[in-house]
Amino acid sequence: MKNILLSEEVQEFINSNLNSDISELAFQKNKFQDIELPQILNQISSKQKCKTKLPTWFNTSQIYYPNKTSIEQTSSEKTALYKSAIIKGDSIIDLTGGFGVDDYYFSKKYKSVIHCEINTELSNIASHNFKLLGADNISCISGDSSTILKNLNRRFDCIYIDPSRRNDAKGKVFKYKDCLPDLTQLLDFYFEYTNILIVKSSPLIDISAGISELKNVKSIHIIALENEVKELIWILDKAHSSQIEITTCNISKGAEDRFSFEYKKTRSSEYSLPKKYIYEPNAAIMKSGGFDEIARAYKIYKLHQHSHLYTSDEQIEFPGRIFEIENNIEYNKKNIKLYLENTKANITTRNFPENVDTIRRKWNVKDGGATFCFFTTDLNSNKIVLLCKKLK
Repeated sequence: MKNILLSEEVQEFINSNLNSDISELAFQKNKFQDIELPQILNQISSKQKCKTKLPTWFNTSQIYYPNKTSIEQTSSEKTALYKSAIIKGDSIIDLTGGFGVDDYYFSKKYKSVIHCEINTELSNIASHNFKLLGADNISCISGDSSTILKNLNRRFDCIYIDPSRRNDAKGKVFKYKDCLPDLTQLLDFYFEYTNILIVKSSPLIDISAGISELKNVKSIHIIALENEVKELIWILDKAHSSQIEITTCNISKGAEDRFSFEYKKTRSSEYSLPKKYIYEPNAAIMKSGGFDEIARAYKIYKLHQHSHLYTSDEQIEFPGRIFEIENNIEYNKKNIKLYLENTKANITTRNFPENVDTIRRKWNVKDGGATFCFFTTDLNSNKIVLLCKKLK
């Protein structure tokens, strides 16, 4: 940490340039002799990213920010708050502490929180900020988390960990064996120090593959913000060996849409041709794969086994988007020319052979407007287009 970044003059400069363009500031002459301009610009850039993601940090004076990559990788306050509400106990240790957002919210539920971080500078930054935020029950320890666990040699009510992609892992990571630490090799070790392991993963981790790789999975939480899946939270219980519960949560504008079901419990859906209303599940439900479960829970019909759109005669409350069908047309040249060609519409494809970009180019349909179109397949395997009005 460069303490001079916390000086009154530098902080005033940072706060007065939060709406400035970083690339333009980079060409200005540095008026501070004891600190390099890129280090100041990093504070501005990182703080800018916190305005909506981490408002508590953004609105607290003298917060020290790490590089913007650490800010991009950290949990948002909304997801951290959600996680703090699904676990309980007196003591928790976070083996991959990072900027410390999760631990700040854990500190409101636990008597004792230990923040482990292998990067010494990031550990010092988190410690400094915790003091400013009044989180006095968090202890920061820098070093290898496995070594820290061995040296502490005690049990915790929970262990929390957020594995990252291995440096040699190519492309997108869908399995835990491609992450560091490799949970598939360390679960028995972790269970020597706790009965409950909480694992955060990116939305890319495949749920069925994760269940196969990990032991004792009790529940999985899929968290979305404004219909974009942000995190998967896996609860592993050393004593658990039965059914797995999946909970989806889409957080938007102060509201939460939650839906829970038992993983791979035998379910079947009823099917129907499009009725008056169409329902599209939110992104968290789509990630969960609970397509039959949502149909049965809300007593609605699926259009097709693979379309993942639902329909009913009467409008219901639903965790996702709701539309009223104004026209149901067969997908052919004559109909598209009549209803859509050279117009403006919002297009979604579900179980359809052409993607959105192809459809737009082919029929010259611009994005936007009040019409919402679903290009999909019905229960008779006919390609159809549903022209709708959005209700929610």
